[in-house]
Amino acid sequence: MSMSETTAPALAEPDRRVRPIWTAGVVLVNVGINAAFFGPLQVLMGQQAAAFSEPDKEAILALVTGAGAAVSLVANPLCGAFSDRTTSRRGRRVPWVVAGAVLGAAALIALAGAPNVAVMTLLWCLVQAGCNGAYAAITAAIPDRVPVPQRGTVGGLAAMGQTVGILAGAVIAAAVTGNFAAGYLVSALALLAGVVLYFFRNDDVPLPAGARPPFSLAGFVRGFWISPARHPDFAWAWLTRLLVNIGNHMITLYLLFFLTDAVRVRETQGIEPELGVLILTGLYAVMVIITSVAGGRLSDRMGRRKPLVIISSAVIAAASLILAFAPTWPGALAGASVLGLGFGCYLAVDFALITEVLPTALNRGKDLGVINIANSLPQVLAPLIAFPFVALWGGYVSLYVAAAAIGLLGAVFVVKIKGVD
Repeated sequence: MSMSETTAPALAEPDRRVRPIWTAGVVLVNVGINAAFFGPLQVLMGQQAAAFSEPDKEAILALVTGAGAAVSLVANPLCGAFSDRTTSRRGRRVPWVVAGAVLGAAALIALAGAPNVAVMTLLWCLVQAGCNGAYAAITAAIPDRVPVPQRGTVGGLAAMGQTVGILAGAVIAAAVTGNFAAGYLVSALALLAGVVLYFFRNDDVPLPAGARPPFSLAGFVRGFWISPARHPDFAWAWLTRLLVNIGNHMITLYLLFFLTDAVRVRETQGIEPELGVLILTGLYAVMVIITSVAGGRLSDRMGRRKPLVIISSAVIAAASLILAFAPTWPGALAGASVLGLGFGCYLAVDFALITEVLPTALNRGKDLGVINIANSLPQVLAPLIAFPFVALWGGYVSLYVAAAAIGLLGAVFVVKIKGVD
């Protein structure tokens, strides 16, 4: 490693607390990305799938979301790696945040007029590419700029931004009352608006050209493999996040159809399923906001991450069991509340834990992109796992029991991480 690599400010371990305006910019980027992502994913794409074919709506949704998630598996680590090597005067992360938002917004606007399932799939893949590129960069900005004793707090606020974005996406979907094309347009505007503050007040430190190692295609590709033998804590952190997210995606993937076909919320409560999704998302969001901020701050004060990650993973599993054995509207309300309690704390504290097991400062974006595969891969795996349970193996009861079991494995494997308390 050259002297310039070891002394470059962009690669130094941060030791100054970040300003509230910087944190606000990061939060708003997360709001925009998640509004643009989860509004379509939770409701709009389901409505569009049903518009193409009501009998095949589950299969269409699984196809489109699975293809998009497959793109995210590549886009997130790839954009993270390219942002690590970016020497723009605006810094390493800003160009990728902005470019990703523009691409995602353009694809959402086009998605509003998709004429068939094939075009819908292609455009959703572009949305995934843009949003994941922006997310990879904004995620890497946190260990770039935030000192370890503040990371739980900032991670909690970022998780709060993600949750507010999810809620905003549900509000967008409910507000357009079934007009999914209008919902896509509003989602695109939310994505663009979310990056404005960060663009102007980002404090991103440029990487000197001399601190960037020479490019080798073979070395670049090999860099995406992070040896579990050399970095076991990183490997266990990746696996635990994968399992917890598979369980969580299995819970949320068919929420609209769960309310329609299992809870029968329209017949039993007089509530439209789309409004039911909004109500449940609101409850979930309130709980996530509370526990993400409180959990992140608590972990910073404790100086410990693992106990809170284990407890929160178990709470997520409990929420799935509530839905499995109480497929009623009160059961759905309880399950959403418990899920929010667990997932909020998990998002904040597990992120802080992960930033402490990253192998190198030079490759923070790439390494977090590899971690984010554990966020994206469940979007591929969860539909493949969930669809047979719903269609062939006992319906929603068996689906949610399986989701709880998978999530609990994530809690168990956290104890394998040795370098973080």
